[in-house]
Amino acid sequence: MMIRKEVVVVGAGPAGLSAAIEAARAGADTLLVDLNLKPGGQLFKQIHKFFGSSSHRSGTRGIDIGKLLVREAQEAGVELWLKSTVVGLFPGYKVGIQRGGDDETKELVTVHAKKIVIATGASENVVRFKGWTTPGVMGAGAAQTMVNVNHVKPGQRIVMLGSGNVGLIVSYQLMQAGCEVVALVEAAPNIGGYAVHAAKICRAGVPLYTKHTIVEAVAGEDGCLRQVVIAQVDETFQPIPGTEQTLEADCVAIGAGLKPSAELLRLLNCRFMFSGAFGGYIPLHNEKMETSLSGIYVAGDSTGVEEANTALEEGRIAGVSAAEQLGLIDGARADARRTEIWERLKALRQGPFGERRQTAEDEILREYAAQVGVPAEEVMPEVLTEAI
Repeated sequence: MMIRKEVVVVGAGPAGLSAAIEAARAGADTLLVDLNLKPGGQLFKQIHKFFGSSSHRSGTRGIDIGKLLVREAQEAGVELWLKSTVVGLFPGYKVGIQRGGDDETKELVTVHAKKIVIATGASENVVRFKGWTTPGVMGAGAAQTMVNVNHVKPGQRIVMLGSGNVGLIVSYQLMQAGCEVVALVEAAPNIGGYAVHAAKICRAGVPLYTKHTIVEAVAGEDGCLRQVVIAQVDETFQPIPGTEQTLEADCVAIGAGLKPSAELLRLLNCRFMFSGAFGGYIPLHNEKMETSLSGIYVAGDSTGVEEANTALEEGRIAGVSAAEQLGLIDGARADARRTEIWERLKALRQGPFGERRQTAEDEILREYAAQVGVPAEEVMPEVLTEAI
């Protein structure tokens, strides 16, 4: 089966939703594809209130922002395919999609797009230790999905590994769900996340073990997790013999950071660079969120792991830019809209945490200019030839 769409957006999280909304509002025939049962991505896991200014819906819970975006997408006329997996991107703006349904009704569809937005988010990092595959050991995101989306406790006694914002926020949400967080373990000397999140954990009386790591997950007779052995680490983050402690727990949640998921773009030889501040290898892009391939845009965590508000703004830029290139928005209007959004992004990237990300973003833009050197549409034929 083959169909045509003006804009195809891959990923229905905050970045993908906002990109699809902008493109559809400008008049583009827009398809939004996601492999999950519901749109919204991380927003429907975020029951806490957002920070920032009123323009970023400060004081509103992520789940409510997600509901609003889904409604706006429907009102804008975005076509939404759920339980659908993009299996490939091919030269000529072809998108291979295994469309949702049960095993008997799934179908492989080729969509010919004019513009493509990749908003595939990020995946969790893992930490390997003895027994790390024991049932009961999981990513912090998986634990968050269980309690906030599926309303199922991942365990009763939880050990959280990692004190970034994910580890801190998910720890608090697990406690809200009735779990006991018996320890928060962090290899670094200090808590890694925002003080406002750490303060909640401290007030709740959760023991904080900085300069510690997990060395073993111990299974019971049934094969499931029953104990967690932690130990102090030295300056090179190696466990110090003789400092081990054993904690009774039936779940370990690993909040060791995220890495961008942009593997689809490698199928077309999109140019990448490494950014430690953004979590790994990310596709180069310009101020329009356009990659080294003309008409293919990126937004959200797939272009560097940040916060949902940042993903929303980058998605808006990508949607506006796709609509502009389709001739649905004139250049002056699109430039004004992008300038407005970039100013909000810079505001989000202020402070001790944000400045590092702003510096990293500036490096990406400079590297794009150095590697591409000309507008993306002028190098597309060469890149596509390499991809073929």
